[in-house]
Amino acid sequence: MKPLEDMVYGFHAIESILIADPTRIDILYIQHGKLDSRIDKIRSLSSKASIRIDLVGKVRLDQMVDGPHQGVVARCRNLSLFNEDEFESKFSEFDQPKFFLLIDGITDPRNLGACLRSAAAAGVQVVFLPKRRSAPVNALALKTAAGGAEHLMLVEVTNVARRLKWLRDQGVWVIGGCDSSEKHWVESDYSGDLLLAVGSEEKGLRRLTRESCDELVAIPMQGLITSLNVSVATGVLLFEAVRQRTLHS
Repeated sequence: MKPLEDMVYGFHAIESILIADPTRIDILYIQHGKLDSRIDKIRSLSSKASIRIDLVGKVRLDQMVDGPHQGVVARCRNLSLFNEDEFESKFSEFDQPKFFLLIDGITDPRNLGACLRSAAAAGVQVVFLPKRRSAPVNALALKTAAGGAEHLMLVEVTNVARRLKWLRDQGVWVIGGCDSSEKHWVESDYSGDLLLAVGSEEKGLRRLTRESCDELVAIPMQGLITSLNVSVATGVLLFEAVRQRTLHS
């Protein structure tokens, strides 16, 4: 696993870490004099986990992070990206039907974080991230994910096409989101072992990724806007899978 070190900020992101794995937090910085029931809860969880708490001024917090910290910042460690060998060793342990997501080349950390939040909400087990041409899982992405990243297995992929072929060989059906497809997203079967692939904000799925999918689906637009934000489109596809799987359960 590849460790990530960063400053995490915001109520949801920090609370999720405290619940899922408080050992990730080295120090919690709280704005001196700020009164908020959510901060009280975070302080209580931190105290139970014996995490050091430093009271600092708002200016200090503003200097630590580039975003709305809400009065809480945590110095974190040990959020890890799994490598492909580690994923393969755990493949048989995932509940069926398996549910995976590939985020292919998204470069905006906010969009990445929003996709991770939707993936966690939909019950995705594994998210694949290309080693190159992908937004980092940094503080901004974690803040936007609102705690979702801590509940996902994030796997760094060296060769996306080769990984998709391996998954297909294991019986995983690969559906890619593609604006140019003539097949509507609701016309596909999402009920079995599944990987959904979504592409970058501007170019969509890369050519080799598209060619590695079993099928491509589109979400047709009805108004003047010609496409959805990638995180919104990801949510639409993920929850169509949730709807179908609920019907088949």
